[in-house]
Amino acid sequence: METFFTFLLENLREFMGYTSFAHITVGHVVMILVGLGFLYLGIARDFEPMLLVPIGFGILIGNIPFDEGKGLMIGIYEEGSVLNTLYAGVRQGWYPPLIFLGIGAMTDFSALISNPKLMLIGAAAQGGIFGAYIIALQMGFEPNQAGAIGIIGGADGPTAIFLSGKLAPNLLGAIAIAAYSYMALVPVIQPPVMRAFTTKKERLIRMKPPRAVSQTEKIIFPIIGLLLTTLIVPSGLPLLGMLFFGNILKESGVTRRLAETARGPLIDTITILLGLTVGASTQATEFLTLNSIKIFGLGALSFVIATACGVLFVKFFNLFLKKGNKINPLIGNAGVSAVPDSARISQIIGLEYDKTNYLLMHAMGPNVAGVIGSAVAAGILLGFLY
Repeated sequence: METFFTFLLENLREFMGYTSFAHITVGHVVMILVGLGFLYLGIARDFEPMLLVPIGFGILIGNIPFDEGKGLMIGIYEEGSVLNTLYAGVRQGWYPPLIFLGIGAMTDFSALISNPKLMLIGAAAQGGIFGAYIIALQMGFEPNQAGAIGIIGGADGPTAIFLSGKLAPNLLGAIAIAAYSYMALVPVIQPPVMRAFTTKKERLIRMKPPRAVSQTEKIIFPIIGLLLTTLIVPSGLPLLGMLFFGNILKESGVTRRLAETARGPLIDTITILLGLTVGASTQATEFLTLNSIKIFGLGALSFVIATACGVLFVKFFNLFLKKGNKINPLIGNAGVSAVPDSARISQIIGLEYDKTNYLLMHAMGPNVAGVIGSAVAAGILLGFLY
């Protein structure tokens, strides 16, 4: 009987050593709580649920500890495991261009085509990228790491993943989580900055309705856009090429099925895989470092700088415009790449001061310009720092 109980105890001890309870650390508990926080924000607060729910659940998956010495081939960082294979789309940059294909297929560039000067706002808002880059250098990051961190200011998760995978793979998880977190928090971060840098009089500026754009212009735009941007910044070709390709699928009128696939099933599938694997990459042993904390701080700062740059540029630009042609500086925040959330914020803040002043269509111009601008900025950083 004693031998039997000894056998049972030994087997129970061996089983308990196999479970996650034997390997869990404070770091794993912290990251599981973070994952639950992401799920709460996505489900209960409706903050970018298409992003935060896959990422939050991925964080849970990535922080279930196990005995790595057994060679179970289940962890995201174990070469050859299923999760590691799926994560290759993040590490090697397959997913971001496919996301851009879908974005191009669902984007209407009419607001930008009808008022091309709005492109300048999208360019000005990229100041957040280069501002964060300079600050990151001052904080001791290597130039390639600083470039990857700075791209968070573009408010473009796929671009941040693409660039960090090339320049700073070891920081990819922290940069991706920071980029998507702050994209979801655009409604929280941007309004205070917009109010701080504008006067009540400026917030009441009414803009002329955008002119009607012909179908021919819509078809020509992605062709001209591709040639102008990639001939200047060829390193941005994977992102810009897919963005404009997706757009011509939409606007040509003869590839409707392809456009619907790109902006529907394809982008949904890639979003699931990207969000889940990015979340799973936050394994506590790899993610909880001082650099991760610094990256989150720099990410918030870069968003603030980008918003301020867009708003202040409009105020400066208005000095050279006639009274009837002035731009409402509340659309300056839309120069970041968070489409269409930042444009919606322009609309919401504008309606607070004038219930009949609709800024959404005007804000979509710099918003889609921000998508192009962040990809161009990523190409410039990649060209100089890779």
